[in-house]
Parts: sequence; structure tokens; C-alpha cells
Amino acid sequence: MPLPFRPRPASATRPLTLLTKREFAAWLKSAPAATRRWVEGNNFSAKPGEVCVLPGRDGAPGRVLAGIAGSGGPDDFWHLAGLPLRLPEGSYRLDPEPDAGATRWAIAWAVGSYGFTRYRKATRKPAELVWPRRTDRAQVERVSRASDLARDLVNTPAEDMGPGELADAARDMAKALRMDFSVIKGEALLKQGFPLVHAVGRASPRAPRLIDLRWGKATDPKVTILGKGVCFDTGGLDLKNDAGMKIMKKDMGGAAHALGLAQMVVEAKLPVRLRVLVPAVENSVSGNSFRPLDVIRSRKGLTVEIGNTDAEGRLILADALAAASEEKPALMVDFATLTGAARVALGPDLPPLYCNDDALADELLAQAQAEADPLWRMPLWAPYRARLDSKVADLNNISDGPFAGSVTAALFLQEFVGAGIPWAHLDIYAWNPYHRPGRPEGAETQTLRAVFGVIAARFGA
Repeated sequence: MPLPFRPRPASATRPLTLLTKREFAAWLKSAPAATRRWVEGNNFSAKPGEVCVLPGRDGAPGRVLAGIAGSGGPDDFWHLAGLPLRLPEGSYRLDPEPDAGATRWAIAWAVGSYGFTRYRKATRKPAELVWPRRTDRAQVERVSRASDLARDLVNTPAEDMGPGELADAARDMAKALRMDFSVIKGEALLKQGFPLVHAVGRASPRAPRLIDLRWGKATDPKVTILGKGVCFDTGGLDLKNDAGMKIMKKDMGGAAHALGLAQMVVEAKLPVRLRVLVPAVENSVSGNSFRPLDVIRSRKGLTVEIGNTDAEGRLILADALAAASEEKPALMVDFATLTGAARVALGPDLPPLYCNDDALADELLAQAQAEADPLWRMPLWAPYRARLDSKVADLNNISDGPFAGSVTAALFLQEFVGAGIPWAHLDIYAWNPYHRPGRPEGAETQTLRAVFGVIAARFGA
């Protein structure tokens, strides 16, 4: 989809004025009497998210007033993101233009223009914005393309987005970006040392896969991105109910984020040796499903007792993390729609961050603040590791009780991370459960801008 921007000069465009409540009082005082009456008659008070379209001289829509909090945080980002599909079609320009943060405003406008059109046409075009001055256009374009890619992948139903189709999407991206692409499929996973990936995916007629992308000079610092690619999750033999299964097409949201972030890194030509690992499976039910209390030896050699077949994402990531660790990357990040417990703790909009390196965690949180792309650090609380003990294997894939489910899932993953490797785990939701301006119900990207910011700051030229 073309980006919703138009070049300067800004002729034939409507001014768009962003106002905090404090700024609005001064603006209204200086406005003509007729304008004051119009604004007051429409009960506009510049509350965050409020919009007021003023009439132009010819009766057509004129200047637009939009209320913001002024904090520069996620709320302001999404209030602006809500405008492209809320305002009348046409072209707008920020007036006055922001002294700072122009790139963030432009990213919000781009992200808010998204629509999923694979199965039906859009009902309207998004409103256009004149490129603000002092905008990093290349960054806006990278974020927009990555966000669109990830959201399209997540929104596509499992019928059209199984492990094979996900691999095809990765192959297409690799071809376009001149990345190296390889895939291990089906029984070859056992021969090449990915038994947990095979076990989770073997019950489906759509064979499991390990997708592997590489890019960059071998001499550059190694950065590895991993994404959980469960293209549909029935829960396996520990079957989900209908409500729990309904939106499980999104259970490959981690894979979608990994591909989107990789695209941003390559398009920015960051001087890194990038590797992307996506274990892609469908967790189905058949006569050869893996079972509760099965014991499976992982790639790392640790034996894993299956406490619940619906805790499958951590299993496939375990093999991928072990493989990634063998190269001892300078940074390793995984994205996964891993636990309902994370949503209970922090809701759908605030992804928890688990990290084994305080400096890396601090950088991620700082970038999250700078990019209005929120994260919340949660503890890798070592005493809870005992909750994963098994009587017959090295560890169980679930804890022995209902508490701290997101924490114990992260502790399980940590068992497969090599010593001394800075690692971050993001337990994302990748979904908007209800419609809000800028965030239609359906797929959502989370933490991409923050993680890209850290990679660029650590390894950028």
C-alpha cells in the first residue's frame, strides 16, 4: 500500500493543529468569535482523542483541531494514528509543525493508515499528511513496511498461513532483500537436531519447519532474532475450548515480528551479521500427537517432560534458542505470543520484557520510552525455576502450579540460552482485542521500534 504522505509544497491541504488542554485555552482566546462559537457548539475541549473539524470559507472542511495529552507517550502516538481513517479524505499538514518528534508523528500517521485488504477492498483511502520537516523519511518507510508485513501475516487466517505459507513469505522477503534462505522440513528436523520442533508439529499434515535467514558480513557482530511460528494452536491433546482457540491464527505473531524486524535491519543496512530463526508448526490433534508426560530430548540435550501440550511455543523456541546460542551472538532477541499469564498481568497493550542483561534491559526500556513503544520489565526470578522441576526429566515445560505463568515460561526459555549471551524475551500479544482509533481489532505490532532502536544504537555505523 502506498505511504499516506504527500511531498511539499503543501498547497491545497488542510491545516491540522494538535493541542493540549492548556494550549487550547490560549488558542481559543485568540480565535475569531465565529470560530469560538463553532468550537464551543461542538463541545470540543481538546481532551486527548477529541477532534473538531472547522468549516472552511467555501463550506468544505477546513482546519482540524485534535486534542493530545502532550506527554509524547503512547497515548499521543495512538491519538494521531487514529486520524488517517477518521478525518475526511484529503490532504493535511501539521500546523504548527512540531519542533521535535516529527518522525514519531509521521510513523503514527503511517501505522494508523493500515488496513487488511486481502479478502475485501478498503472502504476508503486514508487521509494524507504532508511530510513534516525534520522527518527521517527512511525510518518512517521502514517502520511502515515492517508493520504492514507483520500485521498482514498475523491477520491472514491459518487456512492460508500454515508453516509452508509462512516459509514462503520468509523466502519472498529474503529474495527481495538478498538474504540467504534455508528451511529444514518434516523428518529432516530429527536428523538435524530439532526434536522439539518436530514433536510439536508432527501431528499436522502440514509439516513443521525451521526457517533460517542470514544476511550481512561474517565479520560483523552477530545479531540473532527468533520468532515463535505456531500457525495455529489447537492446544494439542490438551485441547483448547472454542473461546481459547478462536484467535489462534495469531499464534505466529512472534514469527511475524521477527520477519518485520529483520526487514527493518536489512533495509537500514546496519553493520551486523543477522540471523533469523523461525520454528513454524501447527499444533494439531491426530494419532501421532505428542502426549502429556512424554519425555523429549531437546537439541541442547536437556530432557523435557511434557506437562501440557498447550505449552508448545516454548518447546519450539527452546530448540531454536539452543541452535542460535551455538554461534554465540552478541545479541539475541525472541518474540513470542507465549502466555495468557502475561495478558492477565499487563493486559494486551503492554508486553513484558524478560532479560538476562541489565544494560540491555535498560537500553530497551529507554528506547521504548523514546519510541512510544511500551515495554515493562519482569523478573527472571530464579527461585521459581524449581517450579519447573520434573521427577523423570531435566525439566517440565510447565510449572507445578498456577502462579507466575509468564515468569516460569521465560525461565524455561532461559535454560536454552547459552552462557554469556545478552538475551531478551518479549511475550507479546500481537493483537488488538477491540477497536480503538489507530488500532483496529486484529493484528498489532509491538516492540518493533524499541528493539530496532537498540540494535541501531549498539551496532549502527
